[in-house]
Amino acid sequence: MSLRVVDRLGVADVITLANAVVGVGAMVGAVLGEPMLVAQLLLLGAAADALDGILARSFGGSSVGPLLDSMADIVSFGTATGLFVFAVAKEEWGTLTNDPELLVAAVGAASVFVVFSLVRTAFYTVHVDDGENRPGIQNTLGASILAAAYLSGVVNPTVLLGATVVLSVAMVAPVPYPKLRARDAIVMGTVQMGAILLPTAFDSVFPRVLLVAALAYMFLGPRFYWSD
Repeated sequence: MSLRVVDRLGVADVITLANAVVGVGAMVGAVLGEPMLVAQLLLLGAAADALDGILARSFGGSSVGPLLDSMADIVSFGTATGLFVFAVAKEEWGTLTNDPELLVAAVGAASVFVVFSLVRTAFYTVHVDDGENRPGIQNTLGASILAAAYLSGVVNPTVLLGATVVLSVAMVAPVPYPKLRARDAIVMGTVQMGAILLPTAFDSVFPRVLLVAALAYMFLGPRFYWSD
């Protein structure tokens, strides 16, 4: 019996796998102590995650696509994001091993994000149909908010770690979130690419606009936003 990997993978799956590669790159960046690079890579992974969905709808997805997408999300928007917030804390607070309380806070917030991302992804894969509004914020959105906040100048570890815990809980909150309209997704994708390529241009305008838009969707989307 052959796995027939080449025959069974679609165009969208290649982008999904690229997202996973970007996630690994983000983890390497976190280990090397380069949180700005990690933030850019997290946003790049989010862009790839959006693109694979567009390609799947346009050209058709494979039977393994949804599972690959979920697994890639855990790499980029679970593990890599957890390492990102830990790397920020380490950069700002210094050697965490000299202060057990700070070390526990950094590891704890990072671990909570990874665990809740795992739970959200697993439950969404098993219990939520494609046509339903998705309960809880996407781990992609949580990672994007943290990355955009850092690129916008929010580098205080206490603020970022606190936001990480709040976003972790929001991932499993019983609040339905509609999908973005195609037009809005394109606009946000353009801003996102600006945040990736020009994070400090014009006083960090791109990551700041992205952060405001992402927070607006998080807090106002369930009540005021209707997708197609």
